Amino acid sequence: MRLLYLLLLGCILAPRAYAQTTASSAPDSTAAKPLKKDKPSFLPFPIVFSQPETGVGYGLTMLPVWRFGSDTSVRKSNARLLAWRTQNNQSLVQLNHNIFTAGEQFLVSGELSYYYKFPINYYGFGPNTSRDDKSVIEYKVLIYNQRVLRQVRRNLFAGLQYRLVNLRDVRVNQDIADGTPQERPSLLLQRPEREYRQNTLTSGLGPSLLYDGRDNILSTFRGNYLELSSLFHVSALGSDYRFSRFLLDARHFQPLSTTGKTILAAQLLGQFHSGRVPFRELANLGGEKILRGYYDGRYRDRQLLALQTELRRPLFWRFNGVVFGSLGQVGNTLGDLARNELKATGGAGIRFKYNRRDRLNIRFDYGFGRDGSSGFYFSIGEAF
Repeated sequence: MRLLYLLLLGCILAPRAYAQTTASSAPDSTAAKPLKKDKPSFLPFPIVFSQPETGVGYGLTMLPVWRFGSDTSVRKSNARLLAWRTQNNQSLVQLNHNIFTAGEQFLVSGELSYYYKFPINYYGFGPNTSRDDKSVIEYKVLIYNQRVLRQVRRNLFAGLQYRLVNLRDVRVNQDIADGTPQERPSLLLQRPEREYRQNTLTSGLGPSLLYDGRDNILSTFRGNYLELSSLFHVSALGSDYRFSRFLLDARHFQPLSTTGKTILAAQLLGQFHSGRVPFRELANLGGEKILRGYYDGRYRDRQLLALQTELRRPLFWRFNGVVFGSLGQVGNTLGDLARNELKATGGAGIRFKYNRRDRLNIRFDYGFGRDGSSGFYFSIGEAF
């Protein structure tokens, strides 16, 4: 069935791929053609996918990539508008963007997402939760995240970020997807009652320092990335909870040969909290970004530390191959991160070059964990 989805997507994209290949091989009859080719495309295309958190899903996406100004040393900006629905009755509308202004004087990035009637599996929190503790909860959530940074020296940016999460209509002890009742009460009922009985809003503001020396932010061949940021959620910003979040995100990319065909990519991620953190804002392991193979939120707690690596290599035509491995842990305190056995996942994937010029890939990954967990993931762009 998953192979069918891949073939279906390939059929959908084939006309566009042929058109781009034909255009690039045709004689240059006019001087205007190269400029026209570099314009962003705003044509949406259909998607079909399957992953552990959603089951089979379908929707539309639009992926413009563009550059401000004529200076080719300025990295290109990109955006992603996505809308989908799944067999689990989950709906999402999302806009992501990464914008470099002319001369890279400013970097503006962020997310606007609305999850409507979004049932998920909840396993409790802490590093030792069991798959037997699974319950199904449901909610609606609006997420707005915006970061505005100014370049202070080459590739180094500093500024502020703001994040708002509005969680509404939380429902606990829903029937499991196959229609059978849950055998035990959801562990969410052990959290403070306000977290699941009332609509809540978290609102945080804080500084962000970013070094971004990647050659391409969509699919990096070489360079380094380092983000240090914090968010302070306080009542003065309208937040119902007071807590702080600190983020460390370090990435390294390098070719392993003179031909540059095999790329080593590595990421170290840390997320640390203080204060009273509601369940939806705890640090999560799992999903299509970090520790692929575990369900998104399979492990969640106040502190998180994870490391993942990838080997990326071209295969044939527009297809690339990837193998990856990850280690990570969550805990209530920093000391807990070292006291418990690390979670580990591994896997492999295929990349389809939807836009060869800008290195925009469509991603298919299969990951598996130590406890028998596994997942197939579809996404747009690299995991990191």
